[in-house]
Amino acid sequence: MTTTNNVKSTETAYQEIIDRCRDLFEKKNRDYGTSWRILRLPSITDQIYIKAQRIRTIQEKGVQKVEEGVAGEFIGIINYCVMALIQSDSSRPQGDLPPEELVALYTRQTAAVKELLFNKNHDYGEAWREMRVSSMTDIILMKLLRIKQIEENKGQTIVSEGVRSGYQDIINYSVFCLIKMEECGDVIM
Repeated sequence: MTTTNNVKSTETAYQEIIDRCRDLFEKKNRDYGTSWRILRLPSITDQIYIKAQRIRTIQEKGVQKVEEGVAGEFIGIINYCVMALIQSDSSRPQGDLPPEELVALYTRQTAAVKELLFNKNHDYGEAWREMRVSSMTDIILMKLLRIKQIEENKGQTIVSEGVRSGYQDIINYSVFCLIKMEECGDVIM
């Protein structure tokens, strides 16, 4: 059963991670502009897949040869998923977005994802707290494979929720992983 303390601590930890992700997102967009807007959704999905696969490889091997750690990859996954959500929602043509509009879009997307999280958390009772980071990584990879299949099917599904819900779930599992890593004392950007 979820206690008020767990929900509050989850909400606080969740928001802190999203704030860090948004801060990095804003800084990268100042450096690079919105060059990512040229990417089609399948290209963004592939970028997320590469990051998730790297995390799994590091988890399996127990070592890494490139400096950027697992936490940075989870942050990248979150930001690429937000990019995908913005791309799928944007009525604007590809190209630059003013910084204030970009931040508003990011905030709108992450607020919707957070609401989904707390609705699911209510029903599941924070079951994610009993999961391993490696299991959540596997779930992220499974959801990416589902998204890729839906993309191959030109977005057509028979009974599935579709790619938006997949990206939203991936964001939430990535945040869960970062919360668990932080609680274990792993360094988070």
